Amino acid sequence: MTGIWQRLLPKSLVGQIILIVALALFVAQAINFTLLLRERNRMLLTTATAPAVARIVDGLDRSESDRPRGAPNRVGFSNSRPFLGGVRRADAEKRALDMLQDVGIRPINIMAFEDVDEPRFSRRSKVRDRFDPLGARKVHRLTLTIEYRPGLWVTAQSRMGKGLLRLNGWLVGQTLILYVIVLLPLLWVGRRLARPLKELTEAARQFATTGAADPVQERGPGDVRDMTMAFNAMRARLLSMLDEKDRMLGAIGHDLRTPLASLRVRTESVEDEAERARMSDTIEEMSRMLDDILSLARAGRSMEPSVKVDLSALADAVVEDFIELGSLVEMADSDRAVAPVRPQLIRRALRNLIENAVVYGDRARVSVVGEEAVIRISVSDEGPGIAEDRMDEMMEPFTRLEGSRNRETGGAGLGLALVRAIVAEHGGSLRLVNRPEGGLEASLILPVH
Repeated sequence: MTGIWQRLLPKSLVGQIILIVALALFVAQAINFTLLLRERNRMLLTTATAPAVARIVDGLDRSESDRPRGAPNRVGFSNSRPFLGGVRRADAEKRALDMLQDVGIRPINIMAFEDVDEPRFSRRSKVRDRFDPLGARKVHRLTLTIEYRPGLWVTAQSRMGKGLLRLNGWLVGQTLILYVIVLLPLLWVGRRLARPLKELTEAARQFATTGAADPVQERGPGDVRDMTMAFNAMRARLLSMLDEKDRMLGAIGHDLRTPLASLRVRTESVEDEAERARMSDTIEEMSRMLDDILSLARAGRSMEPSVKVDLSALADAVVEDFIELGSLVEMADSDRAVAPVRPQLIRRALRNLIENAVVYGDRARVSVVGEEAVIRISVSDEGPGIAEDRMDEMMEPFTRLEGSRNRETGGAGLGLALVRAIVAEHGGSLRLVNRPEGGLEASLILPVH
């Protein structure tokens, strides 16, 4: 039941406010209808009972000899209890008893019945019933009889009004007018409140994804404007800090690359060829590690523009580079899959995944599959895979599957962390899954739009 209610509940703030107000108006109108219906029924009961009581009182006050000749006799006297049909009305009996006691009459017994006086059958009545299917023209009668003395009864009749249909129509019209008067201004206020909140949400989401966002226009109610001003101030502060970080990283990269270049030159003077090769490999590893650290630190702040690229062709080009270097990499047949990406970043992420597959799984197989609203670039290997409890850990910086820190068995543990940062900058995700037949499948999930 909770799940159904959550699905039916509007997700937006404006929708929830309008729903709550609409429900409150409905409950208020239901209470109003109940009170009006009760008062209406009491009034109709009094209106129907009073004439019958008045006729009984008038009939009891006058005897047959005192009544003028030809005067209408609207009451009936009998020496036995009359047989009455219809529905007995206890409420009418109570109301009539109160009225009779008010004028000093205390009956021994009292009964009230409601019945319907069917209209006479005629061609005209046929036409009337066709346009009056609910029988609103039928006459409802209230028959009231009292035992005023032992064995002596007096009976009188009166008509009963039926105003429920008219009351229903009036309440429905009133409710619709109330909904229009209340909900339309509320909808206007809600849209005025929701528009700046939506812009603020989009700016915050853009800032979280790309590290940059335009300032939000300050408008709407005072509280919303204050929140927008606070966001713009925070945005400016964060951008200033990120710019400072980029300048600092650029300076660090420049200062570290200069001595590395000097070391690379000095290695040429080493006579031992094996030692010179080891020194060159170490310097090259340090350069790659520096590039990875700087790239990871600058994740989300790439200056490369986003363009539409055929990811199948991009993956095929990266695979060809590995094949030329003698690596065991193959490309599966893939259909054209176009998405807006930063090509150099995606190329680097795919290269890191292929390098891991070759190092830990001997060979790699790359495939590109277009799915609903996303494109999946998968790199599978034939290695040992990764324990399920270490999947998330392997995507953290400086974490390696092989913990010996041996340079020959892998890098510094920044590859997957950098891949995750790159794909997150594109609004996608990195997914690691152990294959049933053995090995690991690493997939880049990229949105099409």
